[in-house]
Formats: sequence, structure tokens, C-alpha cells
Amino acid sequence: MSVDGEAVRLKGEADEPGWEVDPDDEWGVAVITTVGRQLKLPREAAGLRAAEFGRIVGYSEDMVYKIEGGKRIPRQDYLTASDEVLGAGGLIAATWEDVKKVRYPKRVRELAKLEAQAVEIGVYECNIIAGLLQTPDHARAVIGAAQPPYSPDDVERMVAARLARQSVFEREPAPALSFVLEEGSLRRPIGGTMVWRHQLERLLEVGRLHNVVLQVMPMNCDTHSGLDGRIELLKFADGTAVGRSDGAFSGRPTHDPKHLRILELRYGTIRAQALSPRESLAFVEKLLGET
Repeated sequence: MSVDGEAVRLKGEADEPGWEVDPDDEWGVAVITTVGRQLKLPREAAGLRAAEFGRIVGYSEDMVYKIEGGKRIPRQDYLTASDEVLGAGGLIAATWEDVKKVRYPKRVRELAKLEAQAVEIGVYECNIIAGLLQTPDHARAVIGAAQPPYSPDDVERMVAARLARQSVFEREPAPALSFVLEEGSLRRPIGGTMVWRHQLERLLEVGRLHNVVLQVMPMNCDTHSGLDGRIELLKFADGTAVGRSDGAFSGRPTHDPKHLRILELRYGTIRAQALSPRESLAFVEKLLGET
């Protein structure tokens, strides 16, 4: 294959055509295995070898086998191209509705499900800007800084998962959201000046939403009850709740009413010590003006 006389390299793993399937994710494995079978049978019925089919849709033979074998999660463009090549009339393309439900790690899916059901979400973040508030480039820089480093494929998968959780801002009726961020994390130019500016602009945009309260914990507050680490509280319409804190209960999610009262006390104290929402937005605006 060539375009304007230049060879076109078939997409392989380095080109991120799909994601690895987590073997511990039973539901994900079942979905991707089924989709792989739905891709393989019509390809073979059409008399197309994997290598030939791969050339047509722009993917390597090895990747075709991995997707059909349920080893890789296909992306939407692969399913769409396969549908067109095999004349499936939209049946293959429609499997994206199932695939997209399992394209993110199980742990992230479970968190996103809880956030999608919560009527109240409260987050104190001590070291970074909360994931629900991150821009794509900021998230990419944060995730990409991990050691040992993630593969480019895994970085993009985690960035996409983080951004997908931000659909919480589009919900109707809108949940009540509150965030407390440390001043230090707002001053750290992660990703460079332009990425930092865009992140500050995003904070101002979200902080002005009618259902969002954004607060900054100033560095001149020498001590507060969030020094042990991140706190997250989610409350649901039926009166139940779940919470987690890096510095309490082994960092695991808890539904225990006693534990939740402790986390609520800590989070409430943190909010009381932080700048007011008005002061916080003014502070972010000041930072933005200084960049």
C-alpha cells in the first residue's frame, strides 16, 4: 500500500490499534472474546486470510489474530473498517457499544460507575490536580511520568479512561461536586507552560459551574487534617455512601458508617481551612496571569 509514492506502515502494537485484555477481568474477557469471534467468522467466510484482511484495513496480520483471538481490545476504527470490508451492514460496527464498556481497566470502570450514580462527590487531592479536573495533556504528562514507565499504549488507555469519567459534569440532574486542591499542585507546571495554562483555564471553567465548588488549600496553612493523603467521598440518592482516604482504613473504599463519619469530619475541616470558592477562583486567575 502507498500514498503519494510513500509506503504506508501497517499498524501494529506500537501504533495503539487496541488494548491488552486484563485476564482478571472476566466480563471484559468474555465480551472481547465474543467480538473477536464475530470478526473472525465472516472474514473466513469471505475467503480472506488474516494477512490480506490486515492489509485492507490497515493493520498487521499479528494484530488481526490478537483481536480475533480475544487478546486485544479493538478500537472503533478497526470495527468500522472491518464492517465495511466484510459488508456486515453495521453489525460489526455495532459491537463498539459493547467494546467501549470494557475498554478501560476494571478498577477505573468501577470508580466511573460509582461517580455516575453519586448525587454528591467530594475530593481532596494533596499532590496533583484531581483526575476529574485534568485536561488531556495534563493527564498524559502525569501518567507518563510514572516509574517504571507505562507503555505509550497504556498511557493513552489511562488518559482516555480518566477523561471518560469527566462525563459526570454533563449529567442531568447535575450532582453536587466539591474539590479542594493544594496550592503547590497548582503552581507545578506539569507538561510545560502551555499545558499548565490550559489546565488552569480548565479549573476556572469547571469552578464556575453552578454545581461545582472549587477551593484551594493555601501553603500558609501549615497543618490540616488532609496531610495523610487524598480523600474522596461519594453519596448516593438512597442515602448510602462510600469513601476512601490514603491515610485511613488501609486506603481501601469503605461503606462503614463510623469510617464515613471520620472521613466527613476530615473533609469538612479541610474545606473550612481552605480558601473560599470566590477567593480560590481569584487565586487561580492570579496564577494564570503570572504564567
